[in-house]
Amino acid sequence: MSPAHNESPLPCVEVRPAAPPQAAVIWMHGLGADGHDFEPLVPELRMPLPVRFVFPHAPRRPVTVNGGYVMRAWYDIAAFDLSRGEDADGIRASAEKLEGLIAHEVDRGIPARRIVIAGFSQGGAMALHTGLRHRERLAGILALSTYLPLAGTLAAEAAAANRECPVFMGHGQEDTVVALPHALLSRRRLEEAGYPVEWHEYSTGHGLCPDEIGDIRAWLARVLADDA
Repeated sequence: MSPAHNESPLPCVEVRPAAPPQAAVIWMHGLGADGHDFEPLVPELRMPLPVRFVFPHAPRRPVTVNGGYVMRAWYDIAAFDLSRGEDADGIRASAEKLEGLIAHEVDRGIPARRIVIAGFSQGGAMALHTGLRHRERLAGILALSTYLPLAGTLAAEAAAANRECPVFMGHGQEDTVVALPHALLSRRRLEEAGYPVEWHEYSTGHGLCPDEIGDIRAWLARVLADDA
């Protein structure tokens, strides 16, 4: 695979397979990182089919919880209690850009049912928000070290096409950024709404560990093979 930059609705880093891609994974980074953050992970995933990985860069914006410092962020965070003062406008604006990325992949020949939308931390929140509202069936939603944003609006805004979309949630038991109870509450809300959540906990902090990478590899291979 080789990294490349590509014209798209957001600036992105791409890792392209040697053969024509049969699927795509759109993977959002966390607060303050950029599209290169998970690029090195692609070879470790050892995908059994040709997959194009798309890692968009979030826009730069002031982040209140960090004293207004300008950094790459999908939306503003006003407080460490993530359930208070959510930046609904920022979340929805980023979701529009991510919808554009999905449409861009469809235009390049990858149908929505062959697209996984993924993310870590703030990027994982965007994956859940966007994926559950997307109007065409996706292959899956990969949400790592994260939570469900704007949970109160999901019932009214959820897309019927993705009611049965596979959702992978992985979280570190020692996470001090997105506390485990907050993620567990999000899991419960999704399950109560009828979503098929595959939940994993790991003995780690706010990051990925080798066991989690192995579980992600197996899940991606399964959801993409199931819809082949």
